[in-house]
Amino acid sequence: MSIFYVINMIKSLLGLKKLKGKGLRLVIVIKPYFVIESDINGEEILKHIEKAGRVCYKSEDKITENSHADFVRKIIKNGHEAVIEHYSITVRVICERGVTHEIVRHRLASYSQESTRYCNYSKDKFSNQITYIEPCFWDTSTPEGKKKYEIWKSVMEYIEQKYMELLEAGATPQEARSILPNSLKTELVMTMNLREWRHFFKLRTSSAAHPQIREIAIPLLNKFKELIPVIFEDINY
Repeated sequence: MSIFYVINMIKSLLGLKKLKGKGLRLVIVIKPYFVIESDINGEEILKHIEKAGRVCYKSEDKITENSHADFVRKIIKNGHEAVIEHYSITVRVICERGVTHEIVRHRLASYSQESTRYCNYSKDKFSNQITYIEPCFWDTSTPEGKKKYEIWKSVMEYIEQKYMELLEAGATPQEARSILPNSLKTELVMTMNLREWRHFFKLRTSSAAHPQIREIAIPLLNKFKELIPVIFEDINY
């Protein structure tokens, strides 16, 4: 069940659709999250890598039922990471558009992203609204943080209003998108081989990385450690 389906149900129950055109717009604000699209079997992945990697040494005769973990751990320790490029994982990331500008700088990957040229956020499938990603860096339990968040939210409400007005005036989505902010929610499907995932996590979980990309990268790394610990256990943040 999509978030937009749930929102439409709530709006219908509350009669909010009737208020459209009367100056009331509800802003949808969500937290970022990810979905691992690949089916991951950590043991089978390690066996696949070992089978490829042992060709380098012509040591296929040393493959046993339990040899894969030690073999892969050793090649990573020795810096022979080209071998782990033999396996790739696909992840769908739901985050703010500004974060994706940093993600796509990782060039050894394949990407498919929600397009603001073709997506018309006034349509029912988008709940007739723009969805934004909640900033993670303001503590709204403090007066200072709450004030910053309210300023941000008021700007997002204004942008949504003007985006809809542009569409109503005849602008196409690719024209109206020129006023959309970094905080716009977007979906990015990304596929990287395991070596590139390691590179991604080393850069994007670092304390020097932007807080909002760390908000995605750290929990994703933790999930990868859970699924394939041998590949990612040496990466700390």
